[in-house]
Amino acid sequence: MSLTVAVQMDPLETINIAGDSTFAIMLGAQARGHRLFHYAAGDLSYRDGRVTAPARPVTVQRVGGAHHDYGAWQTLDLADDVDVVLMRQDPPFDLAYITATHLLERIRHRTLVVNDPESVRNAPEKLFVLDYAQFMPPTLITRRLEDARAFHAEHGEVVVKPLYGNAGSAVFHVGRKDANLAALTELFGQVWREPFMVQAFLPDVSKGDKRIVLVDGTAAGAVNRLPKPGEIRSNLAVGGSGAQADLTPREHEICEALGPELARRGLLFVGIDVIAGYLTEINVTSPTGIVAIDRFNGTDTPALIWDAIEAKAGRG
Repeated sequence: MSLTVAVQMDPLETINIAGDSTFAIMLGAQARGHRLFHYAAGDLSYRDGRVTAPARPVTVQRVGGAHHDYGAWQTLDLADDVDVVLMRQDPPFDLAYITATHLLERIRHRTLVVNDPESVRNAPEKLFVLDYAQFMPPTLITRRLEDARAFHAEHGEVVVKPLYGNAGSAVFHVGRKDANLAALTELFGQVWREPFMVQAFLPDVSKGDKRIVLVDGTAAGAVNRLPKPGEIRSNLAVGGSGAQADLTPREHEICEALGPELARRGLLFVGIDVIAGYLTEINVTSPTGIVAIDRFNGTDTPALIWDAIEAKAGRG
């Protein structure tokens, strides 16, 4: 039996189909006969106990410039009309994102939401990872310049980044003799009300920042993301390149420690970041990387995701 799947994501017109994980997941759904709808997170409405969204049925194909075809608009009751909601809009993880999780939480007794909205809300990537501090590099979360200076003095070189950023945005390397820490602290304080994260710099980032994908708590594959010359950020979105990667014993240990809790929380599709054996982030909002992983490893991660979704939606 096919599923009706509503994909909550950014406009399909804006995506790069060559590397977009959501697009790959949609192709995988369509290949299994599931019916796809598309809507935007900002279109969610609540009234009289119902959560609705104007949505369009959509078919997708891997054809550049003509990768989707829409049908006519209709209003979906996300509890009555839909079997699965994929919450795949990009961060920022702000109040709009949090509000969407609250609304989707009201339908999860009837509709499978992937990832579970309550768990997404309670597991922002740079805070949830603190539950596994034994695998992390030395880390500080603060708004105080005094604390940042003391941490910098202790570790020599640090990386400063916003708590709720994504895709490598606003990530700064502060060297041993760098005098910009005070200015950065001031800038972060003006742009964001939240504390920021400071971590000890890992020189081996030049050898790659490994993205490991877990599906329902089990490691499904990895890609090593390499920064371009003159960069410390290896995110593919900012020009990093991918390379084939296997998991080390340390990375297997990290996945085995995280896996049961991810599955328990309904975090079905998760991407973790590991640099030189250190866990830096647990990405649960809209993880990416599966296209590169499958290209290098000859795997089919969307199939693993749909196997898990179908089982949980009572169709497997």
